[in-house]
Amino acid sequence: MRVLLIDDSKSMRAIMRAALQPMGKLDIVEAHDGVDATSKVIACKPQLILCDSDMPKMNGLDFVRALRQTDRNTPVVLISTKSDRASVVEAVEAGVNNYVVKPFTPDLLRQRVKDALAKPAARKAA
Repeated sequence: MRVLLIDDSKSMRAIMRAALQPMGKLDIVEAHDGVDATSKVIACKPQLILCDSDMPKMNGLDFVRALRQTDRNTPVVLISTKSDRASVVEAVEAGVNNYVVKPFTPDLLRQRVKDALAKPAARKAA
């Protein structure tokens, strides 16, 4: 499975990579912000995206909104420091399939990924 990890922190991308390792053979591509990820989505056609919410140039929600203009199917897990209900609702309305609050355990991240892959998000019609 092709996975795109998007986070401005190289160490956080390494943590996500390590957490996903037990899930089997993955082809992982990394991006350092939403702008970088936009070009990599086109090039690598990921089957799963893990995206940080707070990044320079283009944050995670803006990336997801842009992605959902052309791709309503690729599962997206948003990773954020915000745990309030309004932030989660905003993310779901933007089109994320699941939401993880930092700090997280590897088990929690894997479970949220499995959940996101198992069922599509309720997305608004275009």
